[in-house]
Parts: sequence; structure tokens; C-alpha cells
Amino acid sequence: MSREVSVISTAISKLIAGADLTREEAQDVMSEIMEGRATSAQIGSILTAMRIKGETIDEITGFAQVMRLKSNRVLTEQRKLLDTCGTGGSGIHKFNISTISAIIASANEVRVAKHGNRSASSKAGSADVLEALGVNINLTSDAAAKCLDDIGICFMFAQLYHPSMKYAAEPRRELGVRTIFNMLGPLTNPAGADRQLLGIYDRSKTETIGAVLEQLGLKRAMVVSSYDGLDEISISAPTTITELRQGQLRTYDITPEDLGLSSYALDHVLGGDAEMNAMIIRNILQGDRGAYRDIVLANAGACIYVSGRADTIQEGVKIASDMIDSGKALTKLDQLIKTTGEYAYVS
Repeated sequence: MSREVSVISTAISKLIAGADLTREEAQDVMSEIMEGRATSAQIGSILTAMRIKGETIDEITGFAQVMRLKSNRVLTEQRKLLDTCGTGGSGIHKFNISTISAIIASANEVRVAKHGNRSASSKAGSADVLEALGVNINLTSDAAAKCLDDIGICFMFAQLYHPSMKYAAEPRRELGVRTIFNMLGPLTNPAGADRQLLGIYDRSKTETIGAVLEQLGLKRAMVVSSYDGLDEISISAPTTITELRQGQLRTYDITPEDLGLSSYALDHVLGGDAEMNAMIIRNILQGDRGAYRDIVLANAGACIYVSGRADTIQEGVKIASDMIDSGKALTKLDQLIKTTGEYAYVS
């Protein structure tokens, strides 16, 4: 039996027996998956067994560390660099809240390395809506770094930065259920962002993912999941937050009223396809008020807070409001569209 088969087979047997993998064992398994040395059956078995047992901090961390090593890196200053990539998977067709929140935070001089992909569970992912807005999403690593250094924000299209993920694509598609891979995207920022607002579909996992972010070296982070099923801070129900700050994790709930915002029914923040969501985003940045604006303020305020530019989320909400009302956020979007178009030639 080859060594490759032995590593995978041993891991599968261990998981089926209900035992956890060590971080090193998880790294070995992920290395074989990412290098194309695991069969589709083995990948499917590993993912299913982990899902049934429940993924641990060490297992998720080990997988994420290898995925980071295999990614195409964006070489830039990592300090105080924010990502707003979330897991998706809520099954609720909202508009692209984390994407517009990133733009608003950038308007407040937060350096943003936004990581994202096309839609998996919604009608439009961050890549889809940015493309509909006119942003060139197909930047190389060098072009993304230049964009970030020049205007303080860039977008990294996950498909271009994680080529080794192709080996797991078909087994994931055939399984058709959430697996550890649904959690890995937000944990593998190609620019090494050390600040993050990370939305997750499963409220029971905020502390687990918070601990993983700490293990991966993040300085500050907020893992958020709402009681009404959003992988965002909600304005329709309380939201559970696990916050990483100064090496410590703290979990608490917040409500829209805590942030000085009104509550709305969940259907007031639903979106549509990429074109519709792009229109919603432009309308918000041009001053439209109501539920769309308020849910964006909640999440953009958290971005500004976790980046250290506000002492509280509530203060961050006020700053985010100012970024919209002053026109700075719309200017930042237009700047991103113009700059990414100009950088299309950078190899």
C-alpha cells in the first residue's frame, strides 16, 4: 500500500471511530487533497466523517494552514489589514452586505483585502456583484497588491488564488452538503489579513471559528451569526458575536437597538441576482434610507470597530453613516472600478 493511501485511510478510520485528528494529521490529509494525491472517494469519506463527528479547532486550523500555504499570495503590508469574507450558506437570499461594508470601511481609511467568490448558496456572491458594479475581479497577485497599496482596497477572486481547490471541487459538488470546506474560504485570505469580520451560517460555531482565527495569528476579529440565520449582523433578530481581542475570546449578543438602529422584518433585506444587488448597493451609497442601509451600517460599523478606528461598534455605525452621507463611500467604489480597470494589464 502506498504512503498516500495509508495516510488517508488511517485518518478515515480514526474519524469513523469518533476520534479527532491532531493538527498535524489534518495537515497531512489536506496536503494530499491539495496535491491531487487523494481519490474522490477518499475526499468524500473524509469530509463526511468530519461533518458527522464535528470539526475541531485543530482540524480546521490544520486544513486552513495548508490551504494558505498552497494559495497564490498577495504580498503587501499585513498590519491592520481587514477582510470581510464570510461562509455564506445561510440559504437566505440577502444582498451582498459584507461587500458594501468593505467599501464603506475602506472609505474610512481602513486597508481592506476583500476575499470572495462567486455564488455558492445565494443568487450572487461578492465576485458576481462586484463584476456587475463594473469592478475588474480578475486581478493577478501583483495587480491586487498594487491596487491595495494605491487606493487602500482590493478584491481577490478566490478561484484565482486557490488553484489547488480544484481537486476537492467534484467531491464537494457530489456530496451536496456543508463540509469543512465551507468554513475554509474565510480563513485563507491570500494577503494575510490580520483583522476580520467573519459571518458564519452556524451560530453554534462562532467560538470554534474564533479560536481558529486566534491560532492562525489574527490580531482582532469578530465572528458573527444571527438568531434568524444570517451570516451577518442582523437588524431582524439578535446576533451572536465571538470577538477576538488582545488574544482573548469573548462571546455576547447584540440587538439592532444596541447599535441605535431600527428593527425590520427579515424580508426587508432580501436581494436578488447580481444586477439587482448592484443596484441596491449603489442606491445605499447614493443616500437611500431604510432597512438596506441599516443592516449595512451595522456590519460596516463592526468592520470599522474591529479595525481599531472606533472604540465601540456603535461609534463605528456613526462613522459608517458619515462615510455614506459625505459621499466618500461612493467615491471609493468609483475609485475601485477605475483602478481595477487600469490594472488589468499588470501581470
